[in-house]
Amino acid sequence: MGIPVYFHFDGFTGEVHEMNTINHYIGMDPMWRGGQFEREIAPYALLSLCLIMILFIAYNKKIFSYFMFIPVSLPFLFIADYAYWLYWFGHNLHDWGAFNIKPFMPTVFGDGKVAQFITHSYPGIGFYLLVAISLLSLLALLSRNKAIKESSL
Repeated sequence: MGIPVYFHFDGFTGEVHEMNTINHYIGMDPMWRGGQFEREIAPYALLSLCLIMILFIAYNKKIFSYFMFIPVSLPFLFIADYAYWLYWFGHNLHDWGAFNIKPFMPTVFGDGKVAQFITHSYPGIGFYLLVAISLLSLLALLSRNKAIKESSL
């Protein structure tokens, strides 16, 4: 059963209080400390992403093609940011914890173990939508480039 916590683009839900309580015993910061900047800019980033895609569709300018690499790279950027914060939390333990454990790196995707706890970290629907956006953006970019090459012949 466990203590489920779900990370979203702009925050997290689930048994956050319980997880913070457990993490407190090993000297780990509460979850709200991680990704503050990312959560604050999330709505603006989504709006900017939509604007980039609209401009790419509406105008045949090369600069908008370059901007399309942003949505293409989003799953990779998300995984890198998520892994960074997992590393940061696992390696910045405080002395005020009731138990001392060695610094650790939680599992990014899959099953892992931290002390006597089993962890499960799997992507949800939001990540799969992000991958779909990335693939469709790449397809649109490749299609545009092919159309430009064919029209110049």
